[in-house]
Amino acid sequence: MSTSITIRRPDDWHLHLRDGAMLRAVLPETARHFARAIIMPNLVPPVVTGAQAAAYRDRIMTALPAGMTFDPLMTLYLTEDTDPDDVAASHASGLVRAVKLYPAGATTNSASGVKNFDHVRAVLDRMAEIGLPLCVHGEVTSPEVDIFDREAVFIDKVLDPIRRATPGLRVVMEHITTSDGVDYVKSAPEDLSATITTHHLIINRNHILVGGIKPHYYCLPVAKRESHRLALRAAATSGDARFFLGTDSAPHVDALKEHACGCAGCFTATNTMSILAHVFEDEAALDRLEGFTSINGPAFYRLPLNEGHITLTKGADPVAYPAKIDGGDGPVTVFDPGFPLYWRVAP
Repeated sequence: MSTSITIRRPDDWHLHLRDGAMLRAVLPETARHFARAIIMPNLVPPVVTGAQAAAYRDRIMTALPAGMTFDPLMTLYLTEDTDPDDVAASHASGLVRAVKLYPAGATTNSASGVKNFDHVRAVLDRMAEIGLPLCVHGEVTSPEVDIFDREAVFIDKVLDPIRRATPGLRVVMEHITTSDGVDYVKSAPEDLSATITTHHLIINRNHILVGGIKPHYYCLPVAKRESHRLALRAAATSGDARFFLGTDSAPHVDALKEHACGCAGCFTATNTMSILAHVFEDEAALDRLEGFTSINGPAFYRLPLNEGHITLTKGADPVAYPAKIDGGDGPVTVFDPGFPLYWRVAP
C-alpha cells in the first residue's frame, strides 16, 4: 500500500476568494497547496469588466502572504450588458481566462446573471472566435423545476441549445452533481469539460437532511442521490481528461450559514488534497490523482503545467485540521468529510 505520492503542484479551477477581510483569511488556505485558481467573479457588485478584474487581481495579490506563490486566473461575470470588445481585449491581455455564466438567481450573488440568453449571443460568438472558455453554473431557476432536477433540465433546455447555436464555444460545466452531467460530458467532443468538487465526492443529500439539517453541507448545486455521487467518483478517478478539480470552495461566516435562510457553500480549501488522496486511494486510483488535480485542467485551459511538485504522505495518525478558521468577521467552518484523514501534504 502506498504511503507517499508526489504530484505536480495542483490547480483549483473553481474558487471563491471573496474580498476584504474574508479574502485575507482564506487566500492562504488555497495558496498553501495550489499554484493557480480560476477566481469566481460574483462579488457585490460583480466583476463585469476587464478593469474591475484587474483591480480585483491587484487586491488578491496584495492579500497574498509573503513567501507564498499563487497565480489568480481572473474571470468576468456575464451579464446581458457585457461588451464583447471588452471581453476580447481582457482575454488578449492575458488577464481574463474565462467568462462565468450564472443564470439569474441560481446561487449566491447571482442576481445580476443572465435571464434572456439571446441577449448574450454576441458575447458567446466572440468567445468562440477567440477560444475563451465559458464556465457555466448549470442549473435552471424556474420555480416549477424541482431543485434536484435543475442540472438535468439545464443541460437539455439551456446548455445544449447554446452549444448548438455557437459552434466552437469551449465550455466548462462547473461543479457537476449528477450522472446526467457526467454522461453529457462523455458524449460531447473535446470542447466540453467539467469540474467536480471535493465535497460532491463525499456527500449525498442524506448528509444534509438526515438526523437534522446540516447547514455546512448545504451548497448549490445541492448534493443529490447516492447514485449520482458514485457517478462523480467514477468520473473523477477514471483518468478521463475531460474531468478535473474545481473545489467551489465557498467561505461564509458561521452566522450566515447557521441561519434561518442559510448561505450555500462548503469551505474545502484547507483539507481538499487530503480528502482527494483518501478518495482516490479508496477507488484504487492514486496514480490518477495527478491527472485530476494537476494535468487535465491546464490542458483544457491551454496553460502550461506547473513546474513545482507536492508530496502527500499517509501517516498512522489522523491529520489535525482546524474545525474553523477566522474569517475576519467571524468563524468559517472547514468542511468535515465525516471520517478521519490520514493523507497530508508534506511541509
